[in-house]
Amino acid sequence: MYNQKKIGVIGAGSFGTALAMVLAGKGHHVTVWARKAEHIEEMKMTGENRHYLPDVKLPAEIELTADLEQAVSGKDYLLFAVPAQSFRGVMMHAAEFINPAVPVINVAKGIEKGTLKRLSQVAEEVMPELRYVALSGPSHAEEVARQLPTTVAVAAHSHDLAEEVQELFFTDRFRVYTNEDLIGVELGGALKNIIALGAGISDGLGFGDNAKAAMMTRGITEMTRLGLTMGAEMNTFSGLTGIGDLIVTCTSMHSRNRRCGILIGEGIEPADATKRIGMVVEGISTAEAAYALAQQYNIEMPITESIYKVIHGELDARNAVGYLMGREMKNEMHII
Repeated sequence: MYNQKKIGVIGAGSFGTALAMVLAGKGHHVTVWARKAEHIEEMKMTGENRHYLPDVKLPAEIELTADLEQAVSGKDYLLFAVPAQSFRGVMMHAAEFINPAVPVINVAKGIEKGTLKRLSQVAEEVMPELRYVALSGPSHAEEVARQLPTTVAVAAHSHDLAEEVQELFFTDRFRVYTNEDLIGVELGGALKNIIALGAGISDGLGFGDNAKAAMMTRGITEMTRLGLTMGAEMNTFSGLTGIGDLIVTCTSMHSRNRRCGILIGEGIEPADATKRIGMVVEGISTAEAAYALAQQYNIEMPITESIYKVIHGELDARNAVGYLMGREMKNEMHII
């Protein structure tokens, strides 16, 4: 019999729900928290998370609650699955119930606007002694919930802690690697959402596969350039949390960032496009943060800059493509 653990999942969006199903399937006692009581009641009534993960039956063993203390207290592990810009607020509310010895696994992918901090840095500000782990990689919730083969990576300051969380999640359908580069894993997961917006915009404009391939390839160059400047390791960006996550997010219709980009490319205003998606589009906020970081570190990130300007109405999407294509001629490996 597997060593059963008590796990609190903070956030009942699509990915939090899917990972709760993975953990419950391993025999763990899982409690899922949502901010809205009516969301929890609907999930209890229907046995599904219809808004975020429709047509997927939830295991009856999963406990559902709108009481944050109940979800956090007495747990062996905590899984945070709230939007990146909500992470600090939820963490601050949960902190009074968190035992510092309990590992906190975060799956949100973003950079905090204003502070420009990675989410591990945000967590450390709220609880300096926290045992923090990032889980990232190409892992659409819709496929994880249906037990389709998925591979991710976990990163922490402690290799032992990363291995502990690797074992917690590992199944024959959910393969987990460890990675020592916490900075790179976090940045890769955040920055690829910007490029996915760009890939969607390209699709929405009808520019074809060649343009999207170029967007993705030059996008990983930008991601790597900023990552190296901020202390990440180059190899991370050629792994699951870099190019792997970039590929799936730029090519799949499961990707809300790509879908939002398609709408923008078709002429829908960014704010209206986000509303139509009906869920948080992390690439919108991350574009603002990454644009600010590029200026702070004096780094050339033309795709990020263009998407930022499109989002803020400073540049038309079609003109942005002309700007990118018409830039001065360079060597492909220029200043990676």
